[in-house]
Amino acid sequence: MPKKWKKEALKLKKDHLWIGKPGYKIFVADRGAVRFNVPQDWAIELDSVSTKFYDRKPPKDDCRLECSYIRLPPIDWSGLPLSQLIQIALEGEHRSLIPTENFGHMQRDDVELAWVEYRFMDPNEHREAYTRICIGRGSNIQTLITFDYWPEDAARLSGVWDEVMRSLELGRYIKDPTTGL
Repeated sequence: MPKKWKKEALKLKKDHLWIGKPGYKIFVADRGAVRFNVPQDWAIELDSVSTKFYDRKPPKDDCRLECSYIRLPPIDWSGLPLSQLIQIALEGEHRSLIPTENFGHMQRDDVELAWVEYRFMDPNEHREAYTRICIGRGSNIQTLITFDYWPEDAARLSGVWDEVMRSLELGRYIKDPTTGL
């Protein structure tokens, strides 16, 4: 992932091919290395290692969706299960995570996804919160997507997570972002 981000707003051409789900906008990183739908009115924050999305403008973050990615060498990764990578990603976790029964795995032609959900005690708010952690791999791109939220928002936000997982594409590069081609 690049250390320096450049946010650029481009005017779409009249015959563009970008079609998002109603109520969502399409997030594209690095000309298509990572692409997924995020709610239309969510705020975005870029930092040196990830992109964060908030349902309200930061720093008030009733929920936070965060995405980072790396490029992988072109080898066969099938011998390294995504569930094992999630465990490795959690090794530096400072929160005491308690697994829930909520998890998923999806294999599509071009991308494999695995995700798990945990409960934890938020150290600032001193109340229970949830986090979902997903690793996706495809087209020599690996992404880490996390989603932190409060239990009372679970019903409202479950559709957002489902749409991110459904719409996630990796390594589908585009030459002209104003047309989507």
